[in-house]
Amino acid sequence: MSGFYVENFGCRATQADGAAIERQLRERGLDRAAEPEQAEVVVLNSCTVTAAADQDVRAAIRRIHRYNPECRILVTGCYAQRAPQELAALPGVSWVVGNSHKQQVGEILCGAAGFVPLEAVSKSDQRPTSAQGGQRWGPQEPTVIVGDIFAHTELLAAPVFDAGADKTRPNLKVQDGCDNRCSFCIIPSVRGHSRSLPLKQVLAQVEALVSSGYREVVVSGINLGRWGRDFEGSQRFASLVRAILERTPLEKLRISSVEPMDWSDELIELVAGCGRIAKHAHVPMQSGSDRVLRLMHRKYRPWHYAEKIRKIRQAMPTAAIGADVMAGFPGETDADFQETRRMIEELPLTYLHVFTYSSRPGTRSAAMPKQVPVQTARERNRRLRELGAEKKREFMASIVGREVQAITLSVGDESSTEALTDNYLKMRLGGRHGANQWVDAQVQQVSGEELVGIVCGVG
Repeated sequence: MSGFYVENFGCRATQADGAAIERQLRERGLDRAAEPEQAEVVVLNSCTVTAAADQDVRAAIRRIHRYNPECRILVTGCYAQRAPQELAALPGVSWVVGNSHKQQVGEILCGAAGFVPLEAVSKSDQRPTSAQGGQRWGPQEPTVIVGDIFAHTELLAAPVFDAGADKTRPNLKVQDGCDNRCSFCIIPSVRGHSRSLPLKQVLAQVEALVSSGYREVVVSGINLGRWGRDFEGSQRFASLVRAILERTPLEKLRISSVEPMDWSDELIELVAGCGRIAKHAHVPMQSGSDRVLRLMHRKYRPWHYAEKIRKIRQAMPTAAIGADVMAGFPGETDADFQETRRMIEELPLTYLHVFTYSSRPGTRSAAMPKQVPVQTARERNRRLRELGAEKKREFMASIVGREVQAITLSVGDESSTEALTDNYLKMRLGGRHGANQWVDAQVQQVSGEELVGIVCGVG
C-alpha cells in the first residue's frame, strides 16, 4: 500500500474542494492510489445536508476500515465541521478536520514543519499532531481540528489538473458559504458567511484550466449567484460570467445552481445570447406552496419563481431547466403538496432533483410542529420523481431529429462513446471517439435515460 485516496460526498462545491485537497497532496510528492483499499491514508470529504448523507459517510468509514484496517482515515468537510466528536469515535478515524481547516489538510497529513492549526480546537486534547510527533501519518488516536467557520474569509484553492481520459468537465468553485437562513438548511453553519474568489484569481484559474486542455468548465458555489456581493463596491455574478467570456479563451462555460432571485434579466440575456455558455439553468424551487415557502424562509414567492422559469424558457427554447424540490417539509399538507405538483406540471422544467425533508440538528425546522410522517413524505417524493421523469422524457423526445452540441466524456469503445449535450442530456454517440471533444451530433432516438446520435462534425 502507498499514497492517498480522496473520496467526495455531496455537491459540486465539495467535489471542487476534494480536487483541491488532491492537488495539495500531489504537490507534496504523494501518489494517488487507485482504490481506497490500496491507500495508506484516505481522505473522506463529507456532506451533511441530510441524515442520509451522514449515513453514507459513516458507511464509507466502516467499509474502508474493514477492508484496509492499516490505513489512516481523515474526515473533513461539512459533517466534520458539524459533529466532529461523532466521527472521531468511529474505528479507523485518525483525524477529523472541519471546513475551517480544510485548506490545511496537506499540511496536517504531511506534517509540515511549524504547522500550527488556526484557532484549532483539539477536542481529543491528548495526542500530538504529525508535525509535533514526527510521524508520517500522525497520531494513533483521533485528533480533532475544528475552528470557528465564521472567522474565515478564504476559499480553498480551485483545482487545476492536466486533462485526461477521465477528466473532462472540472468544477471551478468561485464562491463559498451562504448568508441566507432557510429554516431547514444546516449549510450556513458549516460553511460560514458568503465569500467570493476574486475576479483576478477566477480568470487565472480559467486560463490554467484551458491551458491544461479543458474545453468546458463548470463554475460552482454554495450560493453561486451571490458571487461578488462581499467585495467592496459589491459586484454581480453576471459581471463575472461576462469577464470570463471576454478575457479568457474558454470554449464552453456551464453555470451550476443559481437561486431564482439571482437569475437577473441581465444574466438570462447573457446566457441566452452567447454560444460559449451552456444552455442550462438549474433553479432551486423547494416548494410551489406560498405558505410552505414562508415557513422555509425562502426569499421568493411561487409567482416570482414561475416568472423566472418562463423568462428563461422564452429566451432559450431548447435549454435544460432543472429544479430542486423538497417533499415532506414540516407542516406541508396534502393541499400544499398538490400546489407544488401542479406548479411543476405547468412550468417548462425538464428535470427535477427531489429530496425528502431531513431534520438537521440546530435548524429552526427541526423544532417545528406537525412533522410529516416519513412514509407520507416518501410517497410524495415518489410522485414528484415520477413527474420529473415524465417531463424529462418529454424534453428528450423534443430533441430527436435536431442537431446538438455535445462534449465526449470518455474514450469510447468500437461501438459507442458517452457524451453530454450542451443542454445537459446524456448521449450515446455511434463509434469510437476521443475524450474531451466538442462535436456536432444528429439525435436519432431516445433510449432509456439517454439520447442516441451520430457525429456530424468535430469542433
